[in-house]
Amino acid sequence: MTSTSRSQIYVLDQDEALDFYVGKLGLEVSTDQDLGFMRWLTVNVPGDPGREILLEKPGPPALDPKTAEQVRELLTKGAAGGFLFFTTDDAHKTYADLVAKGVEVTDEPTDRPYGIDFGIRDPFGNRIRIGQMHQRP
Repeated sequence: MTSTSRSQIYVLDQDEALDFYVGKLGLEVSTDQDLGFMRWLTVNVPGDPGREILLEKPGPPALDPKTAEQVRELLTKGAAGGFLFFTTDDAHKTYADLVAKGVEVTDEPTDRPYGIDFGIRDPFGNRIRIGQMHQRP
């Protein structure tokens, strides 16, 4: 293996997910394709098209209807396990920008042994950490 190319998180509404991930976080759409059986919607950090995040609605073909409903319930409770990590050059500026855009903050910027990081949540309950990491020796 040489790299990670795609990750996946569940969202309840892909248009709302676009508003959040593109409109508020500043990611860009990589692919938005109607496959017939599902909408393949991926975003990426600008300048990093090789690493996409699939914003997937729980349902076919991956999940049967009963399982999809259970995933939607867990997601709404913030218990579906979706978690993303991003890095930034300036945690305090990024934090201020996101607060100004109305993003839900779960943890304010904190100095830690590895850098400064903070937590936010997307509209569906997925947890996101954003960190300004210390340079490794």
